[in-house]
Amino acid sequence: MIGIVPSLIAAALDTLVFVVLAWCVWRALGRSIPIAVIPIIIGLVLAATGAVPASWGLPSVIGDRIGWAGVLLLAFAAGLETRQEAHLPAQSGTTTQTHARRLRFIASAAVALLLPFCVGTVAAHFHFTQLPGWAAPRGGEWLGSLAIGLCVAVSALPVLIGIVRELGPLHRPLSQLALSIAVIDDAVLWIGLAALLLAADGGSLLDGVSAVQCVALLLLVALAVTASVIKRLGVSPPRWLAWATLPVFLAAGSWSTSQLGLHELLGAYFAGAMVPQAWARKLPVERIGQFALLALAPLFFGHSGMKIDGEVLGWASLQASVLLLVLAVSAKLVAVLACPPAPHLQRREALAVGALLQCKGLMEIVAATILRDKGLLSEHAFAALVTLAVLSTLLTGPAFRWLVRQRPVESPGRELA
Repeated sequence: MIGIVPSLIAAALDTLVFVVLAWCVWRALGRSIPIAVIPIIIGLVLAATGAVPASWGLPSVIGDRIGWAGVLLLAFAAGLETRQEAHLPAQSGTTTQTHARRLRFIASAAVALLLPFCVGTVAAHFHFTQLPGWAAPRGGEWLGSLAIGLCVAVSALPVLIGIVRELGPLHRPLSQLALSIAVIDDAVLWIGLAALLLAADGGSLLDGVSAVQCVALLLLVALAVTASVIKRLGVSPPRWLAWATLPVFLAAGSWSTSQLGLHELLGAYFAGAMVPQAWARKLPVERIGQFALLALAPLFFGHSGMKIDGEVLGWASLQASVLLLVLAVSAKLVAVLACPPAPHLQRREALAVGALLQCKGLMEIVAATILRDKGLLSEHAFAALVTLAVLSTLLTGPAFRWLVRQRPVESPGRELA
């Protein structure tokens, strides 16, 4: 009982700093920047200044758990939203046209991933790793360069979900298109991260697929089959049953992908997308997402910023971050222009999708933290990549709104046709 009270007090302080204070700052700024960025900045300031005494217990263990649950719920709500508004219109032509459209989408996602990855890797190998303090402690120049390239190519799934939700329904076709590409890219990137860590450890392979991984794979298949059967039967459940299904899908999806070496956030999104459409329509998806974004997830964002070593952040890392930002943004925009994700997208609309995809946010910070802990990133490189994550996220909303300000009203239906 003695240890419970301090934990609750620390959790309350967590809430005041990263939820209440962040919300007040967001409202004071007129909602002009994503609310997910504000807790990160607060955490970075606290880490750099040491303004919070260690006796306060921040970040708290309870806050860590609540924040992580909030991000999982945020990803799950975004998946649920795809069950209410399909990425492709119902009147989608012939099978051949649908197949061609899917091929175009997959090709666009591949280019949006590979081009920034290649640009970032080459730039890191020939420039950044040659800077003082940038050489990776382990793995040599090329593995260190691949690690930087991976971070440059990242699209921030949880933060992008929050930004998409803040944009509202008017631009939902474009924002959901970008979110779909980000989900595919992040799935590939987490696999690439696992391969990079395997190479750093000497290329040792697992003896085989474990029993737990088999169970995880079968569980995902079972979720997909169940959803397909329910859809074919046209079962419409009572509202209470739809609510009771949510934690089952969320827990099963996030646990399965984590056991398969991917990220829990991907499983949460996929699980939401697998919920039968008739069931998802009975749920207040917008309210679920807003609750996660405003009340729970800020703890996760704030703690991630607070756990970063603020001493290595300086003018040199800021300069490097700006150069990395230019490379990352340019590569994403060129990728969507060269291979648009949907037919008949105007140039401005394709650039708007690219503006969303260049958002780095917490996914870059998470990936960079793992790579730094494994010795594939130096502290200087890590500091620059964290700054890149904040700058790219701050740029995302304003850049998207500027690009769509002259977008025709009838465009949403036409652009995905």
